[in-house]
Amino acid sequence: MTRLQGLNMTKLTVGFIGLGAMGDPMARRVAQAGFDLVVMDADLDKAREIAAATSGRVANTGKALAEASDVIVTMLPSSAVVRAVLEGETGVAAGLKPGTVLLEMSSGVPDETRRIAEELADKGIHLVDAPVSGGVSRATTGELAIMAGGSDEGFALGEAVLAAMGSSIIRTGPVGSAHAMKALNNLVSAGGFLIGIEALLIGSRFGLDPELMVDVLNVSTGMNNSTQKKFKQFVLSRSFNAGFGLDLMVKDLGIAMGVAEATGTTAPFASLCRDMWRDAQQALGTGLDHTDVARFSELLAGSELHPGKK
Repeated sequence: MTRLQGLNMTKLTVGFIGLGAMGDPMARRVAQAGFDLVVMDADLDKAREIAAATSGRVANTGKALAEASDVIVTMLPSSAVVRAVLEGETGVAAGLKPGTVLLEMSSGVPDETRRIAEELADKGIHLVDAPVSGGVSRATTGELAIMAGGSDEGFALGEAVLAAMGSSIIRTGPVGSAHAMKALNNLVSAGGFLIGIEALLIGSRFGLDPELMVDVLNVSTGMNNSTQKKFKQFVLSRSFNAGFGLDLMVKDLGIAMGVAEATGTTAPFASLCRDMWRDAQQALGTGLDHTDVARFSELLAGSELHPGKK
């Protein structure tokens, strides 16, 4: 029996690192499920806010957080940031106890995730890569789709914490497989978004109402997540604030293409998709929402999309 298996799972202490747009509601869901919460973020005010709202505690260092935690969640921008948080005299790795589970919920690079998992395994730590899909709205309601890669033992020990954040948890295979799946999911999502926007632009210039086109797509074979949950809400409304960054999407598409290259898979459409999102980032600038990519398509087409515009 491991240290965690001998504990009441609802009495576990969960250390949560990364309290951004997604991490904030995810951490709150963990606390609402009855787990004790210890939080850490580069924005100390944000960490204090969430600790106060959840009766949790703030850790000043990764080492202190690890020493207090049975399960640790990382929800960070990249694998490089995850490694930076782990390393150093006051890093997470310095305070990890054998048997601790690290739920790496960032959108990471699969090969780097595997390397980190191997390093931690030498210390008796279980790493489960568990990236999510669903956006801020589903993070808030605890209905995220979670992909999980790693050992059976690591997954079993972390499953209750994952269940606090997601309504769908799918095992993808060994460690690193979930991060590969997340990047490929975002590749499909990014492709669907771009082709849908181009269809709306073509139709608008033909004389069709873009809002009507979305309605038709959503009862037809062209329906996808973007037509259902993004086009009217964030593009035609001109709000462009879906809550997932353009920079993060470009990063994930780079990861997906890295998997393609590592497996020797020729993927010309995927490559073009990645290039267009990257071109949009360069043309529009950093720090934008991913739905802003529609403005890049509009620039190329020489027209804008608005409800009722024909």
